[in-house]
Amino acid sequence: MNDTFASAPRSIIATWSERIRFRWNLEKMAKANPHLIEDIGLTRRQAEAEIAKRFWQA
Repeated sequence: MNDTFASAPRSIIATWSERIRFRWNLEKMAKANPHLIEDIGLTRRQAEAEIAKRFWQA
């Protein structure tokens, strides 16, 4: 089997896991320390839109 085909699913799953983790942390930050959202360069609305995305959405 070609290495590219074997590694593609792992890469996709790793990307999805990273998105899940990022959005979960962003949601925790938005609730606990909303002022930090602005510090990372997002508006509250942008943070809410990012949190609402599904893990497969970029």
